[in-house]
Amino acid sequence: MTSIESFPTEPTFTIKAVQNRTGIKPVTLRAWERRYDLLQPTRMENGYRLYSERDVQLLLWVQRRLDSDVSISQVVHQYKQDREKGNWPESVQTIVADTPRRKPPRPARDFAEILFGAMISHNEDRANAILDECQTYFSLMTIFEEIISPSLDLLNEAWYRGEILIATEHIGLGYLNSKLQEIMHNLPVVKEGALILVGCGPEEMRELNALMLAVLLRQAGLFVEYLGPDLPVEDLLDYSTYAKPKLICLTVNQEPTAYLLRGFAEKLANLRGKPKLAYGGRYLDENPEARKDLGGIYLGPTLSEAVAKVKHILTFGA
Repeated sequence: MTSIESFPTEPTFTIKAVQNRTGIKPVTLRAWERRYDLLQPTRMENGYRLYSERDVQLLLWVQRRLDSDVSISQVVHQYKQDREKGNWPESVQTIVADTPRRKPPRPARDFAEILFGAMISHNEDRANAILDECQTYFSLMTIFEEIISPSLDLLNEAWYRGEILIATEHIGLGYLNSKLQEIMHNLPVVKEGALILVGCGPEEMRELNALMLAVLLRQAGLFVEYLGPDLPVEDLLDYSTYAKPKLICLTVNQEPTAYLLRGFAEKLANLRGKPKLAYGGRYLDENPEARKDLGGIYLGPTLSEAVAKVKHILTFGA
């Protein structure tokens, strides 16, 4: 984990941007500033407050403590006690969405290979240090598309060629899954607007691409629920009747999953609200004809295309 002390102190974020990052309302932020002297944001000539990335990370830590049923007064007391001893809390968000970037010493792809090396060596501390370093150079989208996704491909290829044991592949997949889940849970949860369900189609167990999409959509401020791998069609229909999503995004990496999803888009269209089906995944990337059989909307071969397409669907309906 990274100490909050290590984050930049430049005044960068408006109070609205801080609310989007942390989920804490401006009225609450002002009250904490007034009552507890928790933050000292920079005040502009027009009276607006500007917060630093260090402020945002401190607020995320405070919110995590509050979620554990600790009162704000107790959290502030603990924080000030630690600061008197010269200590800082550890950041609860290991990959930051919008911090100012330093120039990377090497291309992102090089970090993918270094991360792959750490995973096949079962060196979790090294892998954590690599991802912590990446956050200072690259956006979350770049980290996902150019570092985590290629490292995942290298892991799969190494297992396929017999260069690593299946246990090593599973450990690497589990590590990446845990890091993505950590990022997801540290992003503000939006409960407004159109609901998007994200997961994997029936019998599809490889969930990392779906999880990365869910993280990026939540980072974009959208109302997202991540449902995980191997989602049976009938269960999805039942839950859609209850949750009333506007869009369901599923990963399809294999032919059996695509076969089981035939007719699903039509069934969704018969539900109240007519939720739309969207999908991506390696099998559909390589088989355009299979997309016609599924109906629905193809999200494209990359995460950046998928995020842009989801935003377009929510805005224009198709």
